[in-house]
Amino acid sequence: MIYFDNSATTRVFDEAAATAVSFMKEGFFNPAAAYAPSVSIEREVNLARGRLASYFKADPSELIFTSGGTESNNIALSGTLASRRDKCRVITTAVEHPSVFEPVNALKSSGYDVVTVGVDSLGRVDQKELEAALSENTGFVSIMHVNNEVGAINDISSLYSLVKSRAPGAVFHSDGVQAFLKMPAVRCDMYSFSGHKLHAPKGVGGLFVKKGVRFAGGQMGGGQENNLRSGTTNVPAIMALDSAANVYMRRHDEFMASMREVKLRLYNNLTRIKDVLLNGPSPDDGACYILNMSLLGVRGEVLLNSLSEKGLLVSTGSACAARHRGKNRILNAMGITGPRQEGAIRFSFSPENTVLQADTAAQMIEDSLNILRRFRRR
Repeated sequence: MIYFDNSATTRVFDEAAATAVSFMKEGFFNPAAAYAPSVSIEREVNLARGRLASYFKADPSELIFTSGGTESNNIALSGTLASRRDKCRVITTAVEHPSVFEPVNALKSSGYDVVTVGVDSLGRVDQKELEAALSENTGFVSIMHVNNEVGAINDISSLYSLVKSRAPGAVFHSDGVQAFLKMPAVRCDMYSFSGHKLHAPKGVGGLFVKKGVRFAGGQMGGGQENNLRSGTTNVPAIMALDSAANVYMRRHDEFMASMREVKLRLYNNLTRIKDVLLNGPSPDDGACYILNMSLLGVRGEVLLNSLSEKGLLVSTGSACAARHRGKNRILNAMGITGPRQEGAIRFSFSPENTVLQADTAAQMIEDSLNILRRFRRR
């Protein structure tokens, strides 16, 4: 099997899995309890918090553990708005993940002034459109760091400066689920990340909240996470996340170079096939672990099934939208429509992928295309 769908999820690193098991069987104590073993576990969690916060050059208290990217994105929005008394303007982009796009747009029915900013043909936010949308009553802005479908990279630090110059009172949030540990840290007020995108278990992630930012927190209950996100601390997952992050930080340059090599090899292989087009930024400009290509003459879903039978696992876009048939919102926003959109396939890589897999995958794709294109509708 060749797995090229790492933007959907990743295989847990052996080190991270072993760490999780250790904290399930030996270090299983609830860190909220008062006896010595629990105090020791709480200390371990806080050490992990500090190591993860170092990515942001932040104080450990600025990092909240969550169940993953969706929760982090949701509470970034709801926790910010709950700390305000007005129906402010909320700005996001047309290509955000559903965990940002859907809750933001749901605010319209509650009287909030929602503005959706467009993107260019490569999937990057339109800065002029963003600048025009900013106003004094803007309260929340959310722009993703790396697009999960085409790998476009937004200059978050520059966008942060733009937002603060036009709307100083706005909270600037970035969905960093596809960027955390892979891309350099950026300037922002809030930043979401998820463990299962970087070889940690599913069900764990975090939200960076800069000191001084008005934030009412997420779910209520026992007061965990400085009373900002209640719920029994998921120690095995948090410690596994810390373990996976340590591997990533220690071998970062090696991992990035490896994924870039695989991506470029697959891109070069695919561009030798007739009627294959790139979607998004050039391979050298986008994220080195995401490649989106249109294979004309077939429907993406049909090709995906054919490749799956051969042992190549890819996707037609975000896993969170995979079961919703119809037009691709992200490609639409980029101006990619019709047969080009219908034939779009996303390939996403991990450090465990190889150049040999890129060669084998390209041959599988060419073989499937040669068969499927014969039977396409005319």
